Amino acid sequence: MPSARALPRDVSRLDELAAEFSKVERALGDPAALADPREYARLTRRHRELLPLVTLLRERDGLEADLAGARELLADPDMLDLAAGEVQALEARLAEIESELVVLLLPTDPDDAKDVILELRAGAGGAEAGLFVMDLLRMYTRYAEGLGLKVAVLDASESDLGGASKVVAEITGDGAFRAFKWERGVHRVQRVPATESQGRIHTSTVTVAVLPEADTAEVQLDLSEVRIDVFRSQGAGGQGVNTTDSAVRAVYRPGTPDEIMVVCQDGRSQIKNREKALQVLAARLAERERIAREERERSDRAAQVGSGDRSEKIRTYNYPQNRVTDHRLEGEGKNHPLDSVIAGALGPVVANLARAQRELQLIQMGEEGQHGAA
Repeated sequence: MPSARALPRDVSRLDELAAEFSKVERALGDPAALADPREYARLTRRHRELLPLVTLLRERDGLEADLAGARELLADPDMLDLAAGEVQALEARLAEIESELVVLLLPTDPDDAKDVILELRAGAGGAEAGLFVMDLLRMYTRYAEGLGLKVAVLDASESDLGGASKVVAEITGDGAFRAFKWERGVHRVQRVPATESQGRIHTSTVTVAVLPEADTAEVQLDLSEVRIDVFRSQGAGGQGVNTTDSAVRAVYRPGTPDEIMVVCQDGRSQIKNREKALQVLAARLAERERIAREERERSDRAAQVGSGDRSEKIRTYNYPQNRVTDHRLEGEGKNHPLDSVIAGALGPVVANLARAQRELQLIQMGEEGQHGAA
């Protein structure tokens, strides 16, 4: 990782964030904030985001005062050795804090705290791809549960042998998008299918889309452009699920190239299913705009790194070698034991991806600083 101490210290930005933290703390104590659940949730989330940085700033201020006192003791021959050791320890910790502050000042994804719409679609490989859809769903469910997140399947198109051609799920909880955003793309599996009599290894693919749930302020969904159909729910779902027209199909701009279709049949209530279908539709529209925006930005840049969109192969699950390889990483950090990952232990993979992103951001900051100095 590039040296954080080689980067300029953004004192004004730190002061602004510290002042914002104090303002948020005061607002949280205001009865008006408690009366507005949406505003209170926003303030609580921002307080949680700023707390690590403010904690470091307070520790740094205390250490700098201690360092000044220790340096004064260097003039006392009787205290020289003790003071020298203390100065060295304090300077080392201050250097660590400086590095940590640089990382905390890196740009963050504004969607990180949002809930997620997760879409899994079978690609190449026929029935085997459908089986892997369900394997990935189980993997993601265990991963989410380990993080204290909740998973609810909104729609599933089940196929033969226990697979599914498509699954749409909602993942809720603080930091859901931060945990799952790395998963969007094409996942490739290499293994011997249960139906393969010759023991040959087959390669199949599943496409994963991770959509941060869209705020109503972000996406203005014109209901005049949406056709709502209701029909009888299919599949398991509890007593009465097949006796009422509770399932909802929402179709955006039907019959046009812009058409998007969303089905929700998880709940018994038609009203709830309609609400969820429109929520997923808004997220899909926001994702479409994100991809279009990235395409526009890509055309404006001479050199381009991967955007992590759906068209890119991001990971291979090799069953014969018990290995998962993430193609966005380099060196040993790209390989992980398959049995552990498929059981839901995605944490180490995500940590390596987040670390690689921070290193890239630090490099870009350093280059921008050099260009500015020039």
